[in-house]
Amino acid sequence: MVTLAEASAPAEAPSAETLIARSKAMIPTLKARARKCVTERNVPRESIAEMVDAGFFRVLQPKRYGGYEMHPNVFFEIQKNLAEGCMSTGWVYGVVGCHPFQLALFDDKAQQEVWGDDPDMLVSSTYQPVGKVERTEGGFYLSGTWGFSSGSVHCGWVLLGAFVPPEEEGGTVDMRTFLLPRKDYVIDEDQWHTFGLQGTGSHHIIVDRVFVPEHRTHSAAASFFGNNPGYAVNDGALYQMPWAQLFVRSVSSSAFGGARAAIDAAIDIMQSRVSTNTKKASKDDQVLQGAIAAAQAQTIEMEIALERQFDEIMDMMNRGERMTLEQRALYVYQSSTVAKRLAQLVDAMVERLGGRAIYLSSEIIQPWLDLQAARAHVANDPYNRSPDLVGVLVGQPPAFAFL
Repeated sequence: MVTLAEASAPAEAPSAETLIARSKAMIPTLKARARKCVTERNVPRESIAEMVDAGFFRVLQPKRYGGYEMHPNVFFEIQKNLAEGCMSTGWVYGVVGCHPFQLALFDDKAQQEVWGDDPDMLVSSTYQPVGKVERTEGGFYLSGTWGFSSGSVHCGWVLLGAFVPPEEEGGTVDMRTFLLPRKDYVIDEDQWHTFGLQGTGSHHIIVDRVFVPEHRTHSAAASFFGNNPGYAVNDGALYQMPWAQLFVRSVSSSAFGGARAAIDAAIDIMQSRVSTNTKKASKDDQVLQGAIAAAQAQTIEMEIALERQFDEIMDMMNRGERMTLEQRALYVYQSSTVAKRLAQLVDAMVERLGGRAIYLSSEIIQPWLDLQAARAHVANDPYNRSPDLVGVLVGQPPAFAFL
């Protein structure tokens, strides 16, 4: 039986090169809209519409629902380019754009509910395990208030984290993601007032005891052990990859675009700035030159390392192999260091640019603020990840299963 989504699938997916070129072409447009994005605390709707039209949100979507099932490096290169134009926009693309991957791991009935009538339907998330869960016949009742749902105003569904109590006394608590349609939750846009990443629209989600059927939940344990229900219909190599490996990169990779924008801004300021106090030209400041050189070189080094990781992961998935715990712990740790390292590299440039850099109109200030804000995400804190990396290296099981 051919679904509506399958019938509406494109006859031929655009090439990776075409998609990446489209994302590069959007950089000037996103730069022009960046102030609006920050002021309105949401990515402009026209930007989301253009990203949908360009096919960006289909990169990790199953082919059976009109998606492209492409290599993750294509997804992240698009994200970095979008973030170079506006880091908030790149952040939202990374988070919302990775959800088709997780949705592909859900029971197919859930996938049909989201994409059956509209293969371009977008889904937001907030995985904070703060929800209250009650077991009931056929599913659960879910209640609570979650923060940090990036891009939520543009989405018709949401993924919410919560711990499911054990069925029997002494049983294991199960961390799950709950999938809810827009009618089942309220978006509170009055809470998201931040110094950076303002345009991500990472608003609060409020749920007042709604029923969520079993098929619209996804267990973290299923993802860790590789027995996701979605494998019954999505058996491609892409979806054999651990979900955590993809997600952590979705919240670190926009930092590369922010760093690129900051480096370009620093070079631009350097070439014309002369200190009114010392009369020295910034273009002759070797400390500033060193900061720019370090930022350029180390940004590229990190990008190459993370691209190689996903080449290795996909090679393993194509061979039908599983990642080792050492690989899983190392790769999420390396991803967790990106925002912090890039923020420090950009900070070193800012401190040498004097008063020219501190105005909100300065091209370097917004990416600098965005990079500092990106460090607040739990997945971008290397101290959360170092114990498991060291632990697995000495033969201990990981304490945090999201690997």
